[in-house]
Amino acid sequence: MNLLHSPLHDRHVALGAKFSEFGGWEMPLEYASGVVKEHTAVRTSVGVFDVSHLGKVVVRGDGAYEHINACLTNDMGRVSNGKAQYTLCCDDETGGIIDDLIVYLLDDDHLLLVPNAANTAEVVRRISANKPDSVTITDHHTTHAVLAVQGTKSDEVLAKMGFPVGHEYMSFVEHPFEGELAVVCRTGYTGERGYELIIANAAAGALWDAIMAAGAEFDIAPAGLGARDTLRTEMGYPLHGNDISPKVTPNMARLGWAVGWKKPAFWGKSVLEAEKEKGANVLLRGLVAQGRGIPRPHMNVMLTRDFAIGEITSGTFSPTLKKGIAMALINHQIQDGAEVIVDVRGRPEIFVVTKPPFFTTDVKES
Repeated sequence: MNLLHSPLHDRHVALGAKFSEFGGWEMPLEYASGVVKEHTAVRTSVGVFDVSHLGKVVVRGDGAYEHINACLTNDMGRVSNGKAQYTLCCDDETGGIIDDLIVYLLDDDHLLLVPNAANTAEVVRRISANKPDSVTITDHHTTHAVLAVQGTKSDEVLAKMGFPVGHEYMSFVEHPFEGELAVVCRTGYTGERGYELIIANAAAGALWDAIMAAGAEFDIAPAGLGARDTLRTEMGYPLHGNDISPKVTPNMARLGWAVGWKKPAFWGKSVLEAEKEKGANVLLRGLVAQGRGIPRPHMNVMLTRDFAIGEITSGTFSPTLKKGIAMALINHQIQDGAEVIVDVRGRPEIFVVTKPPFFTTDVKES
């Protein structure tokens, strides 16, 4: 399989990165400093991630807003121009989550969608299948880079570069850089204050170098997707392919807040409304270890040693809490605060069902 490379691949090689496959791309998993130090840098100062494997899909033309709003779950009527929104692409027949993504609303005739790497082609296929002739859909997956500057010092780094900072959470502005236009959005997948920057490949190397130079006084850490995973797990942010999938609905994943239930149409509306009324059989819950066990995906979750109630979907050691944490799809009757057993390599470990995030950050503060 020929893996795709970020336009910053040579920078990562020079920094001694270890690589792994993510959605058809070879991306940095960690650098020489290791996952825990990269994770801690984001929680205490600042880190920069190359997430260029994420999709970038431009939807333009008369009726673009109406078309996307009738496909995806969230109600774009809740946001105005210059804002971004978390939303879901669900299967119309099953209600299962095909992808979770961010929609950037530039105006009614111009939207930018950022799906997950592995799902971009499928999202493009689905939104293209029934689009009006007046709407054009362009896949920029391999032509643009995405850099995430995340952490308590992210404002200081971008301000040193002359970039706009301090705009509202989930809002974005465009800023010229090296002859290209960068989208600077107050978003991220870490739970810390931060920004995601989307820019054409031609300027990506210069942008990375400028971020590293501006961040030097704050000990900025290049961070890989390993740290991104531990950071998002501490916040209880779901990962498609683990916690959510075509077999998991928004009701199961407790993502009903990302569904515009009062909208006249979105894919999966009728089946999801029926499930919501009845109640999902399993729910995505957070778990915190009471001992030293480190949970991993597919480990069994039990009420007693012989009574299974579900399985781990994401699990890791939390560098912040210094204990094991997990997301799990478990029986809907199990409530927050309950003690459950996780089979950690044949050893029963006690976990407490806990509503994420597993600790508090100021990600949304102005």
